[in-house]
Amino acid sequence: MSKIPASVLAFEKKLVPSDGLMYGTTWENRNNQAEPLKLQEKSVRGTISNRLKKSDEGKIDAKIESANLQTVDSCALTPDQDTLKLNFTLKILSGVENPSACNHEGFNQTYSEAVKGYITEYGFSEISHRYASNLANGRFFWRNRVGSEEVEVHVNVLNKDISKSWVFNSLEYNIQNFDSSSSDVKELGELIAKTLSGENEFLLLEINAFAKVGKSQDVYPSEEMVLDKNNSKEGKSKILYEVNQVAAMHSQKVGNAIRTIDTWYPEFEQHQRPISIDPYGAVTNLGRAYRQPKEKKDFFSLFDRFSQGEKLETPEDEHFVMAVLVRGGVFGEKQ
Repeated sequence: MSKIPASVLAFEKKLVPSDGLMYGTTWENRNNQAEPLKLQEKSVRGTISNRLKKSDEGKIDAKIESANLQTVDSCALTPDQDTLKLNFTLKILSGVENPSACNHEGFNQTYSEAVKGYITEYGFSEISHRYASNLANGRFFWRNRVGSEEVEVHVNVLNKDISKSWVFNSLEYNIQNFDSSSSDVKELGELIAKTLSGENEFLLLEINAFAKVGKSQDVYPSEEMVLDKNNSKEGKSKILYEVNQVAAMHSQKVGNAIRTIDTWYPEFEQHQRPISIDPYGAVTNLGRAYRQPKEKKDFFSLFDRFSQGEKLETPEDEHFVMAVLVRGGVFGEKQ
């Protein structure tokens, strides 16, 4: 199959989350009051616990004497708070059939026809059901979800012409699959699908989520990348993210959780867990790409055929291609 002819090709993302702001409250009063969570700075004296070089193994006592001094950011609830509140908005946009940049008219036409064919056949229903499931199950809490006694997610539609809201008991939903038959998840998914399919221009959701983690417990905002500890802000070895002095999660991290819907990659039967939508199925914390180009299951191998009107082997391959396009990116073919 020939490569796509467009050397300039880009798609704007269609799922646009905001940063997630973090607040502390109590489970009983979670709907009425919440205090912004502040970052706290700690200076800690750790021990040397990393693996030593062979040449240093005889010097372990000297190494231990040299304390591992660190200044780090941390974030925790107060003694009278037992619940973390996370607030963010999510905008869903239509227009996936139109690239934001494309320098080949012929390709633009075949691509647009392929997407319209997908919308006619599937209407984004499967992909949108999975996005809705990840909102309902609170996956975007990441580490904050682990060990929580209660997790509840409130979703409100902010479009002035759509009056809808849902409350989800997140622990009722399995985060390893998308088999939920909940009518509320189905209804939210249908609204997202209508927007991605172009029936609505956009959909704006507000999400208020609550996790009962326990009094005074640590909570986990996003961590900033420290490239040079010697020159980092105030010499800290761990810097947490904040917005206007309120602890927060990066919009990228929130978005990554929402698009963790790929159960179609080749090794899913072995691993039994969804991964985030990515052209090569990259999972950076595992150092793996689950969609290898040699297996022809990566986005580019599938997109080259799909965009020129060829029917892919399975509906799952088409779902994956469309989910990457919803994610957005620059996909031009270098000449």
